[in-house]
Amino acid sequence: MGKLADQSILEKARDYFEKGYRLQMSGHIKEAIQLYKMSLEVCPTPEAHTFLGWAYSHEGKYDLAIQECKRAIELDPEYGNPYNDIGAYLIHQGHFEEAEYWLRQAVEAPKYEARHFAHFNLGWVMERMGRWFDAIEEYKKAQEHDPQYTLATIAQLDLQARLN
Repeated sequence: MGKLADQSILEKARDYFEKGYRLQMSGHIKEAIQLYKMSLEVCPTPEAHTFLGWAYSHEGKYDLAIQECKRAIELDPEYGNPYNDIGAYLIHQGHFEEAEYWLRQAVEAPKYEARHFAHFNLGWVMERMGRWFDAIEEYKKAQEHDPQYTLATIAQLDLQARLN
């Protein structure tokens, strides 16, 4: 009985999470936030905290977004998404040095499939800090992780052209 109950709870939490995600993707942020919160009430997961943070960021609530990502990290320190997201929110707030720390955590996280985003964001931070050659290296790393990620290619070529 215990395993069935646990499975039912996980399925309910996943259902709320997926509905929230669909709503967020269609621009219904407030409704998505409610569903992510419902998912977290049923069963806290690092994914639901991270995506709740992402929804908050769409409302410009970066401090709340960062708090949710930190909760995600507490649940699973190996999950890379919240590290990258914290870095991105800090970029929006103009805290480049602090963003660099979190983005470096993202690129080292064992469970992170979208590592190219963190490398791109690191490149962007390096560029803004005047560390142009470091930025180029990060853009190259982003391309290595995802050769189809054209933003990194464009950023690298643009920066190289400006340096010539």
